[in-house]
Amino acid sequence: MNLLPELALVPLLLPDWLDPEYLLTALGNWALWGAAFIIFIECAIFPVLPGDSLLFAIGMFIANDAEIIRFGNLDKPAVLAISMLVLIVAAIAGNIVGYWVGKSVSPWLFKPRPGLIGRIFSVKHLDQTHAFFERYGSKALVLGRFVPFVRTFVTMVAGAAGMTFRHFITWTGIGAIVWAAGVTLLGFFLGRIDFIKHNIDAVLIAIVLVSVVPMVVEYLLSRRRAAAGKVDAA
Repeated sequence: MNLLPELALVPLLLPDWLDPEYLLTALGNWALWGAAFIIFIECAIFPVLPGDSLLFAIGMFIANDAEIIRFGNLDKPAVLAISMLVLIVAAIAGNIVGYWVGKSVSPWLFKPRPGLIGRIFSVKHLDQTHAFFERYGSKALVLGRFVPFVRTFVTMVAGAAGMTFRHFITWTGIGAIVWAAGVTLLGFFLGRIDFIKHNIDAVLIAIVLVSVVPMVVEYLLSRRRAAAGKVDAA
């Protein structure tokens, strides 16, 4: 039985294993720990998982007193705080693995292969993420959290590019807090609104669009600086 029967967290054409409500309900009392494991895997090496929508759904479940995410008699704020801490740790741990993969085995992982694995771990995706990393530098570890595929591969690029671990862990930690805690909080505060419950697909799309705004602003500013530099040189 669904705990939130009116929610439709992803389009119906997607498989059940990409539906956060289905996943959390199926995991039962292991919902938080299962979600943390999924976040860990997505941040580490496998981008085709429902990261943003899963965080949002966890916040919604907590807001609506779902029994599968509880810790004894603790109140909602305490459950929310513990859940966010678990998810932040999972996101950071996943990125540490991704950094190690980039530093050690990325040439082997991204070599041409047939089939689905070859399409996911393609040189094209790696090159696009590398360009993203080159443009935004350390900030890519924060901004990239909100972009599917980039969220996974940017840490591999950081490792492959030789970023020091101290520098990496600082920026990826900031990104994990902003992303994991921020999206979960959005789900918690917005999940009690009927309109949000009944239009969750549109809300998730809006979250992605809003998350891209900082990158658009940074891109426009960089173009403006480049244009100003050309004028000064002339």
